[in-house]
Amino acid sequence: MIRENEFDYSAAVEELEKLASAVEQPGVPLPDVERSIRRADELIRACREYLRGARTRLDEMQKD
Repeated sequence: MIRENEFDYSAAVEELEKLASAVEQPGVPLPDVERSIRRADELIRACREYLRGARTRLDEMQKD
């Protein structure tokens, strides 16, 4: 589980945007595209986990 102080959501989104821009460039070698896709997958999973945790915390706060 990702804790708030261990994960920088904004930095992850920024990196995802850079990865998307990089692979859209003509002539990008396939190994670079594959590497970018793997990294993007890691970042997306981490972002989803972070957001699920934030949602859970909000739900718990609303119950109190």
